[in-house]
Parts: sequence; structure tokens; C-alpha cells
Amino acid sequence: MNLRYIAMSDGEAERLQQGGRDAYGNLPNRDISDGDGVPCRHCLRNVERGEPYLILAYRPFSSVQAYAETGPIFLHAEKCPGHDGRSLPPILGSSKEYLLRGYGADERIVYGTGGIVPAENLAQRAGELLAQQEVAFVHVRSAKYNCYQCRIEAD
Repeated sequence: MNLRYIAMSDGEAERLQQGGRDAYGNLPNRDISDGDGVPCRHCLRNVERGEPYLILAYRPFSSVQAYAETGPIFLHAEKCPGHDGRSLPPILGSSKEYLLRGYGADERIVYGTGGIVPAENLAQRAGELLAQQEVAFVHVRSAKYNCYQCRIEAD
């Protein structure tokens, strides 16, 4: 099974980088990266030391419902290229483990799919989850803080 790693869309990233409001209607905060643990959710690379970035509330779902979690993310403050979707995103090599969770086509959690996975087993576990008929996509989240990293779908 081929996996597709889905980042924040170009349109959403540009909207926020151009002064758009976040999921709570607030303007993103702007900061300068210290180069440690600032993963951009559009290019799926870390924001390098000295580069400006945005901190904002993000809801990676198409609807507002009970399972549509909203949380803090980082985004390059300036335009950056979107991730190609095919290769393992660089940000998914920066931690030892991640939380993976499967969702149905209705964007609700598929119970029994959530769990902490070692980074080296991430693609394998995502493939196992996506092989389940009821799982339409998988979220990768920080194992420590539950912050959204990206979405994975089967190609």
C-alpha cells in the first residue's frame, strides 16, 4: 500500500500567512524559531533557527463536530512549498514516537485504532490502520502533546 502524507493545503497556509484568522477567530502569534521542535504543518519541515513562524489554533477537519479536535500548530510565517505527499515528511523523524489514530469517512474516531507508535514503525502501522475498511484516514499527532502533525491516506 502506498501512503500519502497530507499537509495543510496551500490555500489555507497562504490565507494564514497573509493575516487570516485561526480556528478560534484569532490572529496567529508570530515568533522567531530557536530551531528546536518547530514543525511547519504546510511544508512538513522544521522551521530553521532565526526564521519567523506563526503559532495558531488549527482544526484539521472539514466540519465542526465532537471529534473535530482543535489545537496549537506552527506554520512558517513566510510562504513555503507544500510537502510533496509521497515521501516521509522530515518532521516525522524528529521524535522517537507518535500517536496514530484512525478516522472514518464521517471524520469520527474509529475506536481501537489509537496508540503510540515508535517513529520507525509509523508507516507500517499507518498502513495496517488504513487496511481496515472503516478507516478512511489516519492522523499523526505528537505523543507528548497531542499536537496534530499531518494526515495519512492510502493512495
